[in-house]
Amino acid sequence: MWSCRMNVSDFPAIEEFASEKRGEVIDLLKDLIRYRSVYGEECKAQEFLADRFGDLGYEVKMVPIPEKIREDPEYTHSESPIPYQGRPNLVLTHGGGGEGSGLILNTHVDVVPVGSWNAGFRPELDGDTLIGRGAVDCKGQIASLYLLLLMLREFDLEPSGPLTCQIVIEEEIGGNGTLSLLREGYRADGAVVLEGTDLTVCPANRGALWFTARVRGRSIHMARKFEGVSALDKAMDLIGILYDYEGELAEKSQGQPLFSEYPHPVQVNIGVLKAGDWPATVPDLCVMEGGVGFLPNRNLEDIRADLINLPSRGDSWLEENTTIEFNRLHNDAYRTPADHPLVTDMEKSARWAGIDTRVRGMIASCDARLFNRVGGMPTLVFGAGDIDQAHSTGESVEIQDILNCSCALLDLVGRWCGFR
Repeated sequence: MWSCRMNVSDFPAIEEFASEKRGEVIDLLKDLIRYRSVYGEECKAQEFLADRFGDLGYEVKMVPIPEKIREDPEYTHSESPIPYQGRPNLVLTHGGGGEGSGLILNTHVDVVPVGSWNAGFRPELDGDTLIGRGAVDCKGQIASLYLLLLMLREFDLEPSGPLTCQIVIEEEIGGNGTLSLLREGYRADGAVVLEGTDLTVCPANRGALWFTARVRGRSIHMARKFEGVSALDKAMDLIGILYDYEGELAEKSQGQPLFSEYPHPVQVNIGVLKAGDWPATVPDLCVMEGGVGFLPNRNLEDIRADLINLPSRGDSWLEENTTIEFNRLHNDAYRTPADHPLVTDMEKSARWAGIDTRVRGMIASCDARLFNRVGGMPTLVFGAGDIDQAHSTGESVEIQDILNCSCALLDLVGRWCGFR
């Protein structure tokens, strides 16, 4: 709990300080958005943050990611691997040595490409709304961390239990930055992953598994179409089976705690379909890529096994000529009990900061499941902005949400770590 230096009656002073630092927070976020920190190009943004956090008087480590992490069974492979040299994670540890519990605050600096949104890396402030790629996912969360560190310095607060702030890379392709830190031994008594949750407390994530299905046919000239087998037609049969499976998965997942408010918390999506190379030829290969979103009542191995067995629901050709692989994103689902002290403390802290929050599951996956599944830690997700803004053209965040998030995190550090 809070030490005698501060208590909940000090909130007006904290709120006033956060408001005074609004311009500084905006400037930091604008500067950060200008860095095109897509996959493989994160280093300059990390160096910028290391300098800014160092200027506040904190010791910052740039933690390299070893190439051997690619051999880890939890590693998520990309289509175009990029060496890790010069692409570090950033870690800052403050306090510790007392009787309080340790806490990790984690978020990521990498962003998805802007596509046709030419202004994506040119931030714009419209009233209280800041627009730009990463505004909510997750550079706005980094701005919340920055303000938290300003508050700790301003009010001379040293956590009794160690507070570790992590800014990682490769979250967007599956969480390899966070995985590397876990394998390096970074652990705590609890972890909060900062993502846009609209300042709700999310102690559970749905999982996501991507798959590639290859369906083979028998190629022949269009004039003799009925003597061949169209791989595309067979793939369409498989898509129907996959959508039937979606309904079954949804039925088995009804009533899952923290997810009841969502009308469609589980999904099967077909994102890529490629077949054939000539209009007058029956295609002999169709490649399909898709994903399955699932709740914590199932795990990755369950979903893998289900998908591998699905072609057997079709005819003998489909069963014998379909292969399904899982070479890319594989995020497990997880759930921390809603009555766990980390969850109840986060809810109390949010309300202390004037946030009308609630506890619910999150139907996007993120690095939180690694802290829970690999690290064995109680974990939740919390942060400024709406996840619906993530990856969108016109992505934006409300500055007041960032300030409120920082105030809530300050109180959580006091409750969880204590102050000396």
